[in-house]
Amino acid sequence: MNIQLITYHETALAVIESDAILLKDEQDAVDLIGNCGYAGSEKIILSAKNLGPDFFELKTRVAGEILQKFSTYRAQLAIVGNFTNIESKSLADFIYESNKTGRIYFVNSKEEAMDLLAKGQPDHKKNHQDAVKQ
Repeated sequence: MNIQLITYHETALAVIESDAILLKDEQDAVDLIGNCGYAGSEKIILSAKNLGPDFFELKTRVAGEILQKFSTYRAQLAIVGNFTNIESKSLADFIYESNKTGRIYFVNSKEEAMDLLAKGQPDHKKNHQDAVKQ
């Protein structure tokens, strides 16, 4: 795993680069938050490919447990992937609601992730309607 610390609009962002699955459980989330915080940012950009397969199966509760750690430790996370054609209504609803909190974002591009994390509390409506079309 490579943590690339970048400054975007005067905001430090940790961009994670890896081909491996990095978030399988709560402890992985705590470790990632700690490593990124040590590197200089608690605003993290991660690819959806770095999430374990159970993350998107809501019945496993893995997503909720992982994302709760970001809330507990006051870190922000932007997950970059293609979330436009989600077949599961419950997953689409979960993504939509997560995007509204201002702590966790499911976005379509790294640029969108950078914009949202640098703004702090953005105007979610356009970005989140684009990320999840219901």
